Amino acid sequence: MLHNRRSFMLGAAGTAVGIALSSVAPRPAHAQNVRLRAMWWGSNDRSKRTLSVAKLFQEKHPDIAIVGETLSGDSYWTKLATQMAGRSVADIFQLEPTTISDYSKRGACLALDPFVPSALNIDAFGKDVLKLTTVDEKLWGIGLGLNSFALMYDADAFAKAGITPPGAETTWAQYADIAVEMTKAAGKKNYWGGPYGARYQYVFDAWLRQRGSSLYTDSGLGFTVDEAKEWFAYWEDLRKRGGTVGADIQTLDQNTIETNGLALGNAAISMAYSNQLVGYQLLAKSKLGITMLPRGKKGGPSGHYYRPALIWSIGATTKHGEDAAKFINFFVNDVDAGKILGVERGVPMSPAVRKAILPSLNPTETETVNYINALADQVGSYPSPAPLGSTEFDQRVLRPIADELAFERISVADAATRLVSEGKSTIKAG
Repeated sequence: MLHNRRSFMLGAAGTAVGIALSSVAPRPAHAQNVRLRAMWWGSNDRSKRTLSVAKLFQEKHPDIAIVGETLSGDSYWTKLATQMAGRSVADIFQLEPTTISDYSKRGACLALDPFVPSALNIDAFGKDVLKLTTVDEKLWGIGLGLNSFALMYDADAFAKAGITPPGAETTWAQYADIAVEMTKAAGKKNYWGGPYGARYQYVFDAWLRQRGSSLYTDSGLGFTVDEAKEWFAYWEDLRKRGGTVGADIQTLDQNTIETNGLALGNAAISMAYSNQLVGYQLLAKSKLGITMLPRGKKGGPSGHYYRPALIWSIGATTKHGEDAAKFINFFVNDVDAGKILGVERGVPMSPAVRKAILPSLNPTETETVNYINALADQVGSYPSPAPLGSTEFDQRVLRPIADELAFERISVADAATRLVSEGKSTIKAG
């Protein structure tokens, strides 16, 4: 069963609340002088891995207790907003590339530069990788692994239907035909070829990059009403052809693996991030495959780029910045921690950890690494950091408008006009 809110504490009593996970051996309470709160979102599998690493960290740092909380879907961002308002952001909290600029500029994060290299040893990561979490020339987070956008599919369902699944050279026009064909071939109630992807900001991002445009620029939104109209028209046409899940199914998706149409058994295809293949495969009864997102034209730009899958940042109001940095350093550099984490949060940034975990990866994890390696000659440059307001644009502008469109409450033209006008009033440049 999926809980909206799951929490645990690694402390003197070694208890785990809300999710049945292993605990830390009891130790005298006075041995723990520092309590660090950690908060993230993700699947049960991610929680188990995170807890195991926290346990290992405490065994080596008995003076530091980790108190953690994991939430699913939009509940995480609501909780973070509440913490920011009360100036009580967790000591360590999770962000992603599209939110780190936004939240660092809102004052949620503590700059990490003072902890490098005393507590954070990240020289081996390379300067280019550190640019991915640098905003206004300050380091605001540490990437936990590399990933990129991806298309995942039920390989068994495609094989049974006798249909060739999408591949690295599939165009958006070809994808639409495949999705419709898959819906018809399956012949099952409440089962479709793929998602109603109009509400996925990261897919829209790749779509725009394939056309020489962008989601954002330094001055705000990077796309026009006409581009938004083309985007929405594509998905509406595909929905009417029967190639996407129904609006009632799509709106169940809270940007978590467990609520996605592929995981729920309502679709043969999902669009997600490459590191999520591990979590999807744990839930799926069928063998899953992974490939690139469709592209605008054959041989054209992929729209892909390497990105930090997820990011650890330190709360701006923490009283234990050095200790929080020590935990993050352990998380990304300790080989034993790396073996626990695998590639669930992306391919490790540390070359040493990456090399150490390769022999122990299962087939699904190995497939994730192979996918990242295969993108080497397909990825473009990393975009500028997302501007202030980008999180609100995703959650309160793009998704609601796309949902209204899917329910046929507004037209494509109105959806495109609103996306740009409301987007401009939401995004703050500079």
